[in-house]
Amino acid sequence: MSRRESQLQDANVSEIQSNWAQVVDSFDGMELKPELLRGIYAYGFERPSTIQQRAIVPVVKGRDVIVQAHLGTGKTATFSISILQRLDPEMKGLILAPTRELALQIHKVVVALGDYMNVQSLACVGNANVREDMHKLKEGVQIVVSTPGRAFDMITRGALRTDGIKIMCLADADEMLSMGFKDQIYEIFQLLPRDTQVALFSATMPAEVIEVSKELMRDPVEILVKRRNELTLEGIKQFYIAVEKEEWKLETLFDLYESITITQAIIFCNSRSKVEMLTEQMLSREFTVSAMHGDMEQNQRDLVMKEYRTGSTRALITSELLGHGIDVGHVSLVINYDLPTNRETYIHRIGRGGRFGRKGVAFNFVAANDVTMLRDIEEFYSTRIDEMPLNVADLI
Repeated sequence: MSRRESQLQDANVSEIQSNWAQVVDSFDGMELKPELLRGIYAYGFERPSTIQQRAIVPVVKGRDVIVQAHLGTGKTATFSISILQRLDPEMKGLILAPTRELALQIHKVVVALGDYMNVQSLACVGNANVREDMHKLKEGVQIVVSTPGRAFDMITRGALRTDGIKIMCLADADEMLSMGFKDQIYEIFQLLPRDTQVALFSATMPAEVIEVSKELMRDPVEILVKRRNELTLEGIKQFYIAVEKEEWKLETLFDLYESITITQAIIFCNSRSKVEMLTEQMLSREFTVSAMHGDMEQNQRDLVMKEYRTGSTRALITSELLGHGIDVGHVSLVINYDLPTNRETYIHRIGRGGRFGRKGVAFNFVAANDVTMLRDIEEFYSTRIDEMPLNVADLI
């Protein structure tokens, strides 16, 4: 993160509610291990973001911590740095994430930051070789980044020993709980040592997250971004396009592509079948697009993301499952072909654009039965989504 990006982050999260008073505005002032500091600076960080200034130290001191902050505020680096600092030969850390993509992304950050620490880290996710993962776990791994299902499977197989796990981090807890992982998280927690530290990170704070925090955490340090500064919507122009019938969405999308210049976009659908249908239709019109959904093999996903990041395809069509954890910082346009089925997901989708203060645009296709959800989203985020004007090409 450059100094400019850190400053933009700080502007976005300038008001924070917290029961922890200490603020450390430099990595050097956090008394981190020299090898970890070297990794932090080699990764490109110059100074901690607002969240990092407040959250790293209490986690390092062993406190349970709950952090709620929007996308792009440095949450992944916050818990990665904290866990790396806490590690010793007898201690292990477990990081749980809602999707394979996000787990792999977090693992890359952990490996990069711990590059000079000789830390053994493993991304333990579905579609990977089970026997190979079991062998690595039994050989000894200090940090495990996993999805709840795979982590629980490795624990029940006896491959992932829980007696050394001293800190468990829930990354993007709101997404994880909305996807139905609550029971597995509770089951995993019951198998951990009684004194295991819990760090919970979330972009939003729905009732499910509050419930989990009460069940799993002891007198947590709370670092919460106030509602009005919570989200990255400020730098994103949002429009809705009224589509009277569901079957008219396809032609509406083609009309949109004709009316404005679209270099790269992410298009969200709510189902695998919709992703496949839209991909087929766009390819038939000679658009260069890629598709990704939850049932694809990991090597297929990796290829799709490589194509998209290198610009070989102009659009990535994806499903709800992959709404978070897609690390594509350059995307400036998000199209909600389907409005999300719950309002908390909206920020995860359109937050793909406008990260680190960059400008972004979001188009929402709204059929007659979507109007209530659209108004709910506006009220929940205290934002306004205007109908797309005729001169939209001049505005973006």
